[in-house]
Amino acid sequence: MQEGTTDRRVRSHPPECTTSRDDRNIVRMAVTDRSVTSRTIAQHIKSVTHYPVSARTIGSRLQQSGLSARRALLRLSLTQNHRRPRRQWCDERRMRTTEWNEIVFTDESRFCLQHHNGRIRVWRHRGERMLNSCVMHRHTDLAPGIMVWGGIGYHSRNPLVRISGTLNSQRYICEVLEPVFLPYLQGLPTVIFQQDNARPHVARIVQGFFVNLQIELLPWPARSPDLSPIEDMWSMVAERLTQITSQAATPDQLWKDYLIFK
Repeated sequence: MQEGTTDRRVRSHPPECTTSRDDRNIVRMAVTDRSVTSRTIAQHIKSVTHYPVSARTIGSRLQQSGLSARRALLRLSLTQNHRRPRRQWCDERRMRTTEWNEIVFTDESRFCLQHHNGRIRVWRHRGERMLNSCVMHRHTDLAPGIMVWGGIGYHSRNPLVRISGTLNSQRYICEVLEPVFLPYLQGLPTVIFQQDNARPHVARIVQGFFVNLQIELLPWPARSPDLSPIEDMWSMVAERLTQITSQAATPDQLWKDYLIFK
C-alpha cells in the first residue's frame, strides 16, 4: 500500500466449527425429531466431535438447509370415522349463506392459570405446516383455572357464565340455558342453536328441553371444535389474558381479569 492511499483490509473469517458431515447430522436430527432444540443438537454434536458447538451455530446450519423454527400446529387426533362425517357436514353446507346469520355458536372453554405460551417449536421447511411430524396433538386434561360458557351470533353474543365444578345435564339447563340463553333468545327473530357433542349437551333431558321450546339444533360432527368460529374467539381471549394475568393468579383473579377484558 502506498503512502497517502487507503485500501480495504482483507478480513479473515473464523474457521467453520462443523464439517459437511456434521451439517448433515444436524439436519437429520432436526428432521427425525421435529421438536428437538438447538441446544440438544449442539450437545450431541459436541459429544461426537469433542468440539464445542453453540446452539446459535446449530440454528444457522438448519436455516441454511431451509429449516426454520415455527410454532407447532395443534390438532385433535381424528380417525376415518371422524373424517367422513366432517367432510359430509362441510359439503352439505358449503353453498349455504343465509343459515349462518341465524346460528348461535356456543361452547365451554377452560382458561388455565399456567398458560401455554406457544414455545413448543418444530423444525420444518416451507409448506410442511400440516405434516404429521410437525403437528402436536392437543391434550384434554384438566388444569387449574376456570371454565366458562359463552355463545356468539352473527350480530350479537351471549353473556358469559362461569362454571364451577363438573357440568352435568341438569346444571346445563338450570345454570346456562334457562337463565342465560332463553332471555338472549327473546331478542332474536330466528335462531339455530349450535353445541358440540359433550355428554351434558346430548343428554336426553337436554334434547327434550330444545324440543319442548321448538329450538332448532345444528347437527354437529364429533371432534370438530375447529369448525366453530367461537374457537377463534377463545384463542384471542386466551392470548389477551396471558398479557394481563400473572402466572400466580388465582381462579377468582383470572375470572376478574376475564370480566374486565370482555
